[in-house]
Amino acid sequence: MRIGIVGPGAMGCLLAGKIAQAGNEVLLLDHNPERVEIINQQGLIIEGLQGALQVKIPVTLNPGDLQGTELILVCVKAYDTRTVAQILEHLGPGPWVLTLQNGVGNVETLGEFLPKEKILAGITSHGATSLGPGQVRHAGQGDTFIGYGFPQGESDPEKDPYLNRVKMLLDKAGFATKVVPKIENLIWSKLLINIGINALTALTHLPNGRLIEYSGTKEILEEAVQEGLWVGEKKGIEFIYSDPLDQVKKVCQLTSANVSSMLQDVLKKKKTEIDFLNGVILREGQRYGIPVPTNSLLTRLVKTIEESYGQTVSGEGT
Repeated sequence: MRIGIVGPGAMGCLLAGKIAQAGNEVLLLDHNPERVEIINQQGLIIEGLQGALQVKIPVTLNPGDLQGTELILVCVKAYDTRTVAQILEHLGPGPWVLTLQNGVGNVETLGEFLPKEKILAGITSHGATSLGPGQVRHAGQGDTFIGYGFPQGESDPEKDPYLNRVKMLLDKAGFATKVVPKIENLIWSKLLINIGINALTALTHLPNGRLIEYSGTKEILEEAVQEGLWVGEKKGIEFIYSDPLDQVKKVCQLTSANVSSMLQDVLKKKKTEIDFLNGVILREGQRYGIPVPTNSLLTRLVKTIEESYGQTVSGEGT
């Protein structure tokens, strides 16, 4: 297949390298000229689970180069989804679009600009840590699920030939994938994992696996996930994991060395996705009258970190 990937961050680079290695034609779209030049010269360098891998993949600044792709994977931060959707709108109705982003609301935003019948949604618990432009560490494996972004009438996603073609593509690239119905259940199940891990790592600067080694962070993780469960159940979400809290801890173990995307953002003094993760639980908890003190605190602390970049005490020279 000819695949376009928007966003050469840690997960975008990991997917691009592995999908290309599996025999597909891959094109990366970026907005950063310096990064485009670096990746075009050196290729993608992926370290991790199966040793080191270096793959030459073209990177472009021109969205028009995605014309003719069969599938476009959206791997940008949630706060950039609207911009990407507006860019992809100009490609016409040809390619399918699969979001593998964190957070809630990406599918709906894509659906404002793109044909709803061509939008797929997915989640993955694979861990990827950026080591520099075009360089990534594959820091842990986990489940990957995909499904329709929007209901397709009476169509059964598990029998859909195109969804199963995408599943096979990801399977061959090393991302064991299942096709599932009811995409909202899928996204909220991943949200529970993110709200348990990301903000805590951003605040403590710990890798994923260390969160369950300390009683303090372990208890906060449990409280954040439990609040997410209460809110999700009130919304009618049917979580795909039989024991969601156990699944969050399992992901911590499977991606133990991973530096979460939110911690990577904080270390680089960049904007985080907190509004699309713990912030969702905060807003939905207020909407339903459900107390969510842990997610409220995590959200406000991370937002304070964002707002105070460059103003904190470093400790140097003391």
